[in-house]
Order: sequence, then structure tokens, then C-alpha cells
Amino acid sequence: MERCRCRLPPLRGTCQLRGCDPKKVLVGVTDALAASRRLEGKGLSALDLHITWPNLQRFKRTFTDPAPTQNEAGFAEAGIQMFHGVAQFIGPTSVRIRGGEEAEITAQQVVIATGAEPMKLGIPGEDLLTTSEQFLNLENLPRRLVFVGGGYISFEFASIAARAGAEVHLVHRGARPLVGFDPDLVDQLVASVRELGVDVQLNVAVEGLEQRAGSLVVRTRSGGAAGAITGGIPEEITADLVVHGAGRVPEMSELALDQAGIAFDQRRGIRVNVHLQSLSNPAVYAAGDAADSGAWRLTPIASLEGGVVAQNLVHVNTQTPNYTGTATVVYTLPPLARVGLLEREAREQGLRFQTQEGDISGWYSSRRVGLRHTGFKVLVEEGTGRILGAHLLAHHADEVINLFGLAMRNGLPASALKALPSAYPTSSSDVASML
Repeated sequence: MERCRCRLPPLRGTCQLRGCDPKKVLVGVTDALAASRRLEGKGLSALDLHITWPNLQRFKRTFTDPAPTQNEAGFAEAGIQMFHGVAQFIGPTSVRIRGGEEAEITAQQVVIATGAEPMKLGIPGEDLLTTSEQFLNLENLPRRLVFVGGGYISFEFASIAARAGAEVHLVHRGARPLVGFDPDLVDQLVASVRELGVDVQLNVAVEGLEQRAGSLVVRTRSGGAAGAITGGIPEEITADLVVHGAGRVPEMSELALDQAGIAFDQRRGIRVNVHLQSLSNPAVYAAGDAADSGAWRLTPIASLEGGVVAQNLVHVNTQTPNYTGTATVVYTLPPLARVGLLEREAREQGLRFQTQEGDISGWYSSRRVGLRHTGFKVLVEEGTGRILGAHLLAHHADEVINLFGLAMRNGLPASALKALPSAYPTSSSDVASML
């Protein structure tokens, strides 16, 4: 338990240095390549176009490298005292800093916002897995890659690697990947990713990894149905790199939360009330991935919760977070976006609604950019016209989904969006035809 990290991470969170921002740089460049290839022969010649991975990484670092110094300078200017090291509770509001600057700090209130880390898989050879952070910092892209897990990390990074020319396998234990998204659109996305060249394997469990003859060998076992892995068919995949994309958990293992009487769940985070205050230690608050708030683990959620916690520290629990209208996106090709409820969730809540849905691969917005797998699904409550959920797999879905989120957050009915005379031709102008 007393394992100390010898190499401390630079100042700033996952999104800016190890997540959303650097990922989107890689997505943007590889998307440009994929779009050029889709439009080959339609007035564009892109026969010699290719990704130069080291140059792409240099471009990415123009965003990430300056960030720690800039953030540290901003905190110092604001009068915030910083300590570099690993924090560990030694009392209800007392923390010891070790492994860097040695110090002990006691405060009236404490905020925990430590983010998340890859979850332990409990398989032989787990130490041979590469993390998403390490993948984002690869100086050169290996020829053969395996992504373990069927979440957004695996799908996004597998798509990036495939567009950059690698041989890519994605292995998921269950029958359905991306379980937080509309299943019909996920089916379309899987078809799109497979066309990109990714070998998507479902109902396949990873049983272990080993090094063999200078390569990594992934031992798998496939079953005939979800949950029927035991007794399935053993197989092997040989790769140069195996990436952990099978989920993340709150990064709390070194905090010694028990020393502060802080109740928590290893997978969900610190148990908090509606004000994001610890249920067992009222002097402690938590935000972002560290808080068991029931919200999605997203950058905008962390920012929202951070603001709520700040207000509650100063004004004693006067605010609660409003998550309505928060969208989430898988940055694949095309992007898959969601805001609000899935059909299953709406039924479980006893809501009466109409589902507007369709395949839009034949629509102008898809055809002009050469996308073959696109679609939408919108849930509209009967009687009120309230938008309960919206799900998009489309060009610019990551932007258009925010229109639905804005309507939901402000109580606008579907008829208000349908009546909006959007600029044409834009992806947003498709919204009226989805309602």
C-alpha cells in the first residue's frame, strides 16, 4: 500500500494533458485523412496522402507541453500554494505530502478531485498493457495493436490507429460494446469501424498476455453468447502493443481515505450528498471522477461539479449540480453522440414517448462527405413535446447534439427546434427533419 510514485505527473488534469484535448488533435488529423480517402475520385486525388506519426505527435505537443507551466503560473498569480507529491490522509482534514515536496497540511475543508485511472483486470500479464496515456504519447505507431475492452477509449484509439495505417484488433467480452449509447446506432458504428479495417471481436474474453519471440501474445477465449465465455474457443492474437481500454475507476488507492473516515466505493468514488459533500466526513467534498454523484464521468461534468463545490465551500451548501442537457460523444468516424435518456431508460421510468428514428446515409449531409453508416433517434414525450433523449451517428454529431442539449436544459419542446430556420446546408439543418 505504501508504494510511492517516483515520477509525479505534471500539473493539470486528464483532459488537457492525457485525454480529451490531445486525443482530439489525433482524431482531427486522422479524420482529415479518412475524409480525403472517402472522397477519392469525387474531385479529389489523395493517393499519396498518409499519416506521419512523429510529426502528428509534435503537433499534439504544441497543445500539451506548455500547459503545466502556464497553469502553475496562473495558480501562483491567484495566490494558490501548490505542493508536488502524493497526498495521503493522516486525519479527518489532515494530509501528508510525500514522494516530492514533504509536508503536512491541516485545513478546515478538503476537496478531492483526483480523477480516474485504468481499472485492474486481474489477468496474467496485466503489467504488459499500455495505458491510454502512454498510447497518446507514442513516438512511433506500432504495426500491430490490440485494444482490450469495448468502451469509448478503445473505439476512439482503434479508429485513430487504423486510419494511421496500423493493423488493429478490438476485443470486447460482451455482446454489445459502448453500453451507454443507443444500441441500434452502436451496431451501425461497429459496421463503420470494421469497414475502416478494425477487427472488432465481440463475446471474446482476454485471459492473459505474454511476451513471446519479441512480440506480445494476447490469449483470448470466445463464446457463443454474452456471458458464455467459459468453455469457449481459445485463440491468440499476436501484437506489438496491447492497449487497456476496458474501463477506468476513481484514482484513490493512495489517499488512505479510511484515515479520514471518508466512505467510498472502489469503482464509483466517494459517497456524497446532493451538495457533493462526503456523507461520512462533512469537512470533505469531492468532484469529477472522484465523486459518486451518479453523473457521467466527463470533463464538463467535472467542471460543473468543481464550480458547485467552490460555491458550497464559501456559501455552505447552497448549490446542487444540474446535469440536464449534458451530452457525451464517442469521437469515431462518424462520431456517436448522446444526450438524455436511452429508450430502455425512458421505459423503465414509465414515460410515454414517441421515437423518431432513421438511417440518414442517403441524406445530403452524409452523401456529400461520403459517410455510409449514419443515423439518428430522438425520444419525444407524448403530450408535452419534451425531448427526453437524442442520439446521433452523423457528420458533426458532436456539435449538433448540443442543440438538443440546449433545448432539454431550457425546457424547449421539440416543436421549437423543428421551427428553427437553420442555416442551410448545415448539419444543424437536419434537426428539423429528425423531429
